[in-house]
Amino acid sequence: MKILICALNTKYVHSSLAPWCLKAGVDKYTDCECRVYESTINESPEKILSDILSTEFDLIGFCTYIWNKEAVLYLSEEIKERRNATVVLGGPEVSYNAGEILRENPFVDYVISGEGEEIFAKLCSGEGAENIPGVSYRKKAEIIEKPPYVSENPLPSPYTEEYFDALKGRISYIETSRGCPFSCAFCLSGRSCRVRFFDIVEAKKNILKLAKCGTKTVKFVDRTFNADRKRAREIFKFIIDNYGVNIPKGVCFHFELEGELIDDETIELLSKAPKGLIQVEIGLQSFNEDTLKAINRKTNIPLLCKNIRKILQLENIHTHIDLIAGLPHEGIDSFESSFNRALELKPHMLQLGFLKLLHGSELRENPEYVFEFNKKPPYEVISTPSISREELLLLHKVEDTFERTYNSLRFPNTVSYLHSLYESPFQMYKALGLYLENKDAKTLDRLTYEIFSFFSTEAGVNKEKLRDMLALDRLSTNRMGALPELLKVKTPVIKNTLNRLEKDDVTKRKPNIKRAATVLTTTSEFIYVDYDECDPVTGQYKVNRIKLESIF
Repeated sequence: MKILICALNTKYVHSSLAPWCLKAGVDKYTDCECRVYESTINESPEKILSDILSTEFDLIGFCTYIWNKEAVLYLSEEIKERRNATVVLGGPEVSYNAGEILRENPFVDYVISGEGEEIFAKLCSGEGAENIPGVSYRKKAEIIEKPPYVSENPLPSPYTEEYFDALKGRISYIETSRGCPFSCAFCLSGRSCRVRFFDIVEAKKNILKLAKCGTKTVKFVDRTFNADRKRAREIFKFIIDNYGVNIPKGVCFHFELEGELIDDETIELLSKAPKGLIQVEIGLQSFNEDTLKAINRKTNIPLLCKNIRKILQLENIHTHIDLIAGLPHEGIDSFESSFNRALELKPHMLQLGFLKLLHGSELRENPEYVFEFNKKPPYEVISTPSISREELLLLHKVEDTFERTYNSLRFPNTVSYLHSLYESPFQMYKALGLYLENKDAKTLDRLTYEIFSFFSTEAGVNKEKLRDMLALDRLSTNRMGALPELLKVKTPVIKNTLNRLEKDDVTKRKPNIKRAATVLTTTSEFIYVDYDECDPVTGQYKVNRIKLESIF
């Protein structure tokens, strides 16, 4: 039996761990010949189909998610028409609606629900589906649907030489636990109602393997990495202790944490991490108490915010926090309040997500909640009893503008200055978003121009101060070192001072390092930036400042 396992990722830089986990199961439990094929949803479907059909296989399995479901179904149907092969779908997007998938798509032979390492291998080995848990199938005209399978056994490792050869420096993923101790109503991770922690010795070995394979980012897919705080600290310490020794410099590890579980012992340990070694993502979702109760999150908001501030005060951990729009009882005014409160924490990134009603999630299955949502993946909410369609469309404009300004990390000084002028930063991004809606601001220079134009004319912000903040940002975050004409200051001070700096052994440029400079008129400063190494947490280059009065 020849097996092909396919994964379609969102971008080339992403890799997929799932097909390699399945292959590890096939290799361990069967004598089948198994290969993995990875592509992206941005690739032409015809090209992907051609690639797949050029491979010999008797059974093909697709890892199915909200971002690739439609492509997977298209490919499955085309393959079935051209090849006498068994088609198997698995993954979170089909685990809780297996019967529906089989009824609506006759070209799909089997659906695997839940964990697939063991049961996919059994199916590949020829064992009858009726005897395999988690495998849904047809029995003549009847659909036999089975609940998601959760294994009780140790799982085979996906980290083979073949996997590392295929990774090619892309973002890599590691799993040291499965399941989640929480049961958020919009999520599937807590459906198994328990967390299984994998062998920590093996996890440490895999951390070192991934760190040495050429990847720059290793993401832990553990849904709540610090569910066991002692275990989390042991892994944090292992990574910190091995950095620069068995872990190459420049590699970054990303973790999803539960903010309320971050204790002082963990903070103390994280304070020792080199800058940029560790990134954390912490879900806030909302500050609305009724909303949090509705989604099964018993959040101690003061403690959560306190712990996030502690992490940020370390200044060595890139910190990403999340909000979700469209949750129950969250109207636009409530969301604005949540947004402003989250921004007060000054995270490096604040992701504005939109509620998706996933198959198997409580919010989708509970008739108590009435949502209008898109029936095609990713099943995004269109309106709720608390927020209208028009208001959610407005939030999309806010999100787009926020991504291009705050979250891009290209305008840190500008947005900080503008926040100070607005009672509600949300209203600031709303106004800018509506202004940019009909503007051509695709390039960085054009976006800079439109930001200056809007705030200096329509919003009445001080032009000179705004120009200085934009110039400071452009030099400190963009290694090209060139200011657009709008931000240039024509004065001989810049050239004369640069020449003077070159004559001093302390301030002259390092070989092959570019330098850029300008004058800030509101603070009477000459500033210059050398583009050697940027801050791995903020992405900014160091700004050197000289008071103009000391130059003359």
